[in-house]
Amino acid sequence: MKASALTVFLVMGISVLMVVLNLGTAASSPVHVSTFMVSLAGKYLSYAILALSVDLVWGFVGILTLGHAAFFALGGYAMGMYLMRQIGARGVYANPILPDFMVFLNYKELPWFWYGFNWFGFAMLMAVVVPAILAAVFGYLAFRSRVTGVYLSIITQALTYALLLAFFRNDMGFGGNNGLTDFKELLGFSLSAETTRCGLLVVTAIALSLLYLLARAVTRSRFGKVMIAVRDAESRTRFIGYRPEQYKLVVWVLSAVMAAIGGALYVPQVGIINPGEFAPANSIEAVIWVAVGGRGTLAGPILGAVLVNFGKTILTGALPEVWLFALGALFIVVTLFLPRGLLGLMPVREKGDPPLPADPPTPAESAAKEAVS
Repeated sequence: MKASALTVFLVMGISVLMVVLNLGTAASSPVHVSTFMVSLAGKYLSYAILALSVDLVWGFVGILTLGHAAFFALGGYAMGMYLMRQIGARGVYANPILPDFMVFLNYKELPWFWYGFNWFGFAMLMAVVVPAILAAVFGYLAFRSRVTGVYLSIITQALTYALLLAFFRNDMGFGGNNGLTDFKELLGFSLSAETTRCGLLVVTAIALSLLYLLARAVTRSRFGKVMIAVRDAESRTRFIGYRPEQYKLVVWVLSAVMAAIGGALYVPQVGIINPGEFAPANSIEAVIWVAVGGRGTLAGPILGAVLVNFGKTILTGALPEVWLFALGALFIVVTLFLPRGLLGLMPVREKGDPPLPADPPTPAESAAKEAVS
């Protein structure tokens, strides 16, 4: 079985199996999967979409982004705004128009940027359009100025941190520190129902599979070959007539939209969205998922996101004070001993797959290169 088919088969197969074991077995059955585990799996797959988007720009264009949590969170806020509008008069203050936090903060009317979010289609359109516009503006300015390397990474981190500070403000109209929560239903389906939770898991698995296939098609195309050239030798690519900044911008915007879709699917499954999702640490964790799974493999980041977050769930429950140390140690071990990640160790590559990022040079090779230069 081809690696791409195997990836989609595992994502969809495990998700459907969990749904069957949740809905089709009694709670007392030893093979029963709880609704909590179904929601947890849905959260993991949402994170996998974020990891996939990071791999598209880092693994194939060489842009180490430390700010993709911003796009993930913006997609989540768009979904959260729709879910808040669906609460209506069932809120604590029974206001049919204003969400509870606006009533509490003495808002007199609904802010203009909340208009339209009572329609699902409009909300989902905004979930991808707003992150795409932000990514396009940011990318145009950064790539046009030829900002690269660690400087670009720092700027992406500054972007998400600026949004974090902005969304913490109560007068921004997004719930401030508490964010958006207490959701009731999605498209008329109760979010507390087992069937809704199972449906969200399957929808997330489908979205992840489709985005994976899209990313794979892009990276294996002629456009993808130029992406690899930009990653491995940007100056040479520019010398032979290509405009690397244009290719970077297209991939950057596509990656931002993918991350936003992951954020929109994440919110109804966890039941809350707040400014903490913008935290730079979240973007750094996404980079670790990609590194663990295998940078430049597409399937690797999916595996890395699931494994690392499963380990996080276990450790934060049993030994919460150990988790951050374990995450740091994991990143160091992977960087030193598994530069191509877990999937880089497995013979799963197919004919036509783009080359993986080159292994980092050894100290001897670096010294020799410096001596020659």
